[in-house]
Amino acid sequence: MKLSLTILSAALGISAATSANPSSIRASSKVGQSVLSKARRLQNDDNVEIDYTWVANMSLKFQGCYHSQVWNDEANGEDDVRISTQRLVRFRLCPTDSCSMSSPAGCTSKYGDYVIDMETYLQAYFEGVQQDQEYQCRYEEEYGDCVCNGENQGDDYNEEICKYECFMGKGMEYCIDKNPYEEEGEKKEDWNVREYAECKQYQFQNNNNRNLEEEAKYYVGAYCSENGGNIYLGLFTDDSCSQFADSYGGADTFATLSYGTSLPYSDTTMIGTECFSCKETQQANENNANDAADADNVKDSCEQLYQSAGKCEANLGNSSPDNEACNFMEGIKIYRKNGKIVRGAESSNTTASIFIGLFACSFVLLGGYAYYLKTKLDRAKVNLSDM
Repeated sequence: MKLSLTILSAALGISAATSANPSSIRASSKVGQSVLSKARRLQNDDNVEIDYTWVANMSLKFQGCYHSQVWNDEANGEDDVRISTQRLVRFRLCPTDSCSMSSPAGCTSKYGDYVIDMETYLQAYFEGVQQDQEYQCRYEEEYGDCVCNGENQGDDYNEEICKYECFMGKGMEYCIDKNPYEEEGEKKEDWNVREYAECKQYQFQNNNNRNLEEEAKYYVGAYCSENGGNIYLGLFTDDSCSQFADSYGGADTFATLSYGTSLPYSDTTMIGTECFSCKETQQANENNANDAADADNVKDSCEQLYQSAGKCEANLGNSSPDNEACNFMEGIKIYRKNGKIVRGAESSNTTASIFIGLFACSFVLLGGYAYYLKTKLDRAKVNLSDM
């Protein structure tokens, strides 16, 4: 089964923004980048295997994303971008039995907060989504409504059409590899979204079927929306996916060079707001040779994310929390007010509002006092002229 454009249900996310709190560690700082670089470290000096079994009872909840400008150490050519974009994702592990899809936070107790680079997060997320969907497709084919075995069917029975209509009727387009109603040559380009979790060169074809890469090179990659709540695909002109091809995230340029074809996920987020269970499906436990040996019932994707992420487990409630990244996350705080996204630090916004209010009041008072003085002087001039 292919991971096509239809595998992900998009929904609006929430915001992550920078904080002006002086005690926080900014993501673009050397200290902040050091936190991420050390995230894969062993948590003890004896190389004892760490117990991850508790993660099976947790669900992953996307919290938001963040981007900052950093110096590109790999830039060595004239055309290389010297200032590249660093993209991070913040997520939360919530107890599965209390994780809420409708709540932006997911949960309010017994949770851990984590931060990781966007590429790693997307790769793991897509892997987990694909694993779940393969299980759902297999279950429907063997035990559900899409058992198309030809029994009690007419002479015009077609297994491929039977499965297609069943899965489409259930909204499970991701189970379909091929549309049996399409004529040969009509099939559209099949996008493997996982390939573009990282910045990757994209090759356009012109009418003469000649690669346009000889004239210009373009790259497709994921990026964070301005409000930090969504992750989109964009078209870029550099191999670090820092320079958009146009002011619309590269979407217009992509449509022009592909003769009207829209760039997938250019206006729809790639990440949903669901609570993504970290417990392996039964099928995965039985058939996944790469994960069968650990016997911990934890999805590979969740285990990889947990091992690689910077951690802030002050609210997790376990005996040995890892809080090394707590100060770092203060630099990408998330605020919600009346269901709306609020960028930046709430305390800073309040302070700024107070100063603006005081300034406005002072300006009005000074203006009134100036008018009072002018009126008094005018009256004095009138009195002198009458003498």
